[in-house]
Amino acid sequence: MKISPIIEVAELLKKHRSSDLILVDASNGKNARSNYENEHLEGAIFIDLDTHLAAVKSNPANGGRHPLPDIKDFAKTLSNMGISGHSHVVVYDDKNGSNAAARFWWMLKAVGHEKVQVLNGGLSEAKKNHFPLSSKIESIKTLTEPYPVDNWQLPLASIDEVEAVSTDLHHIVIDVRDAQRYAGITEPIDLVAGHIPGAINIPFTENLDSNGLFLNPEILRTKYEKKFDTINKSENIIVHCGSGVTACHTLLAIAYAGLDLPKLYVGSWSEWSRNNKKIETGNQ
Repeated sequence: MKISPIIEVAELLKKHRSSDLILVDASNGKNARSNYENEHLEGAIFIDLDTHLAAVKSNPANGGRHPLPDIKDFAKTLSNMGISGHSHVVVYDDKNGSNAAARFWWMLKAVGHEKVQVLNGGLSEAKKNHFPLSSKIESIKTLTEPYPVDNWQLPLASIDEVEAVSTDLHHIVIDVRDAQRYAGITEPIDLVAGHIPGAINIPFTENLDSNGLFLNPEILRTKYEKKFDTINKSENIIVHCGSGVTACHTLLAIAYAGLDLPKLYVGSWSEWSRNNKKIETGNQ
């Protein structure tokens, strides 16, 4: 039986001491580890974006800022966290699921894991609803055998594919960065401002309401079906961001809406902008 990709705090409160539940803090940023050690949801273990959910290279031109890790390394990460194929994994972060929580959700789905959910509203929503907090080091029951997987099972797009289809009327490339970055008005992270020619802009923040919670699934479905318009095949839709992380937030929203998952372009703008590809600026 399929479960919703989103779990509410009230539901997690009922389940968070279940023996099969593994709660994961995927908060990212300069002080993420120390913040976790100071305060996290009771029972949550920590996962690091740069070392566990990516294989960061010296030059982002080769796969972007957060390329996927080798599948075998990820399988070992999962077993080190005590995650088996039967585990119920709930993941949260401190950015409404828009950062590494959504990335970890996508990666687990991409190895065929069914029981994985992202906490709606993340850490802040849990605090508002009086979820028990802790600062202790949580114990992990590591597994001796790596998680059984051989390849990524969700659709991916390469830089060459994106270049080939970005202006094709039968395909859509979606840029989920904020409008200022898409238009090339500002670029706080990468070397060049702008966007991929032909890409449309749907900021991932539009998946959320004013409280930082995901919009109702029916609203999200209507929104994305309208954006997809005549593109009836999910394999003709490619989603990207700056480094392949927040793009997963939109993929999570699309899954929550009950739609088939498009392709993820992991390299995203951080790879595209460093490979002498054509660049556009301005609004769509």
